[in-house]
Amino acid sequence: MILVDTDVLIEIFDRNSEKGDKALKKIERTGEDITTTSLNLHEILYGLHKYTDHAKLERILVLDVVEFTKDDAVLSSKLEVETGKMGKKVPRFDAMIAAVAINRGFKLFTFNRKHFEEFGDLTLV
Repeated sequence: MILVDTDVLIEIFDRNSEKGDKALKKIERTGEDITTTSLNLHEILYGLHKYTDHAKLERILVLDVVEFTKDDAVLSSKLEVETGKMGKKVPRFDAMIAAVAINRGFKLFTFNRKHFEEFGDLTLV
């Protein structure tokens, strides 16, 4: 299973994005199912509501969504503290998304690789 990050979803849902087309083809080549997290859904919906793109809003709601759980909260807090001790500041949402992927054994597809490379148990697409 591939967990798709917000930045990739934005490009895929932009019908004029060559980067999104390439990302979608990359996912299709893997033959794996995709999902996203409730956190990513929040980020996408925030942008769509802010810019009132209701057509994309309906398309995004058909995606499979994995909920952020107590176990994810435990792991993400540890990840954030550990990276901080190494002198690396990662965005909190990214630590939370990484925890969801790690806890479920999902691969993460993101264009922001540097935000996630510090998480050793995370496989990036």
